[in-house]
Amino acid sequence: MPYYSPRKGEGGICKTRLYWDYNFYVYIMASITKVLYIGMTNNLLRRVTEHKEGKHPGFSQKYQTKKLVFYEHFQYVNDAIAREKELKGWRREKKVKLIEDMNPLWHDLFQDING
Repeated sequence: MPYYSPRKGEGGICKTRLYWDYNFYVYIMASITKVLYIGMTNNLLRRVTEHKEGKHPGFSQKYQTKKLVFYEHFQYVNDAIAREKELKGWRREKKVKLIEDMNPLWHDLFQDING
């Protein structure tokens, strides 16, 4: 359900910001050789399945990033988008540390979300 939240804009003028109150995920997929892909979705199970099946041409299909090695949940789309952009701006070493703090052996976390 979307709602509007007031926030201070430039010059003290109050602007509104749209928030979507649902489930959003930022995730990292890895290839066998540990090439990383960072994405954001509102349906983690569906999106990881698409990666595994190679459904979308592009980076993920080209580099075979088929293993879910990290994910975070967000309630608001704006927060998920901001986090995705943040992670994409990090150096590889920092991304690897983030993954290994949650998943030291780089297991495929697909079974965790697929029940």
